[in-house]
Amino acid sequence: MSRNFILLSITYLVLAGGAIGYLLLSGKILESSKIDDPARVAMGGELYQANCASCHGVNLEGQPNWRETKADDKYPASPLNENGRSWIHSGFQMFDIIKVGGASVAPRSIGSDMPAYENKLDNKQIWAVIDYIKSRWPAKILKINESANLFGGFCVSGSVFGQTKKYSPVSKKSIKERGKI
Repeated sequence: MSRNFILLSITYLVLAGGAIGYLLLSGKILESSKIDDPARVAMGGELYQANCASCHGVNLEGQPNWRETKADDKYPASPLNENGRSWIHSGFQMFDIIKVGGASVAPRSIGSDMPAYENKLDNKQIWAVIDYIKSRWPAKILKINESANLFGGFCVSGSVFGQTKKYSPVSKKSIKERGKI
């Protein structure tokens, strides 16, 4: 074997080991969404009502006019039910948004009022909230969300409910139309 091949193999193993270590330490491998666990969904419901309902609504309905920017050029809290777009995100993306806050994942040009909960909820509690949210989605939305979980990002389906464009939380004024890209 050549020296370059050995060095490349060692580099790959170090990087892969680091990635696995990060995922283990962050709780992302050991924990995941389990909507078939009634106790966890119930705990998630209590945590959701205590921490999320004031912005996202008691029934996950979001704030009015969630597709329109507010005066501060940020968007109101979106619905977390089937009428919103949270289901386009993988469970791990939802985890990150809850743990470190919306501003960490939103484009800087938009910003987010979503606070970080890393100092308020532990990893199991965050997953319980995600389980509660997902438990409220209809079967067809859960099926679409599976593609986000499979590919670790946004849903890959390009045509759901008659829509043919990529999913975005913005409809009437897209970010592109507003010159923010």
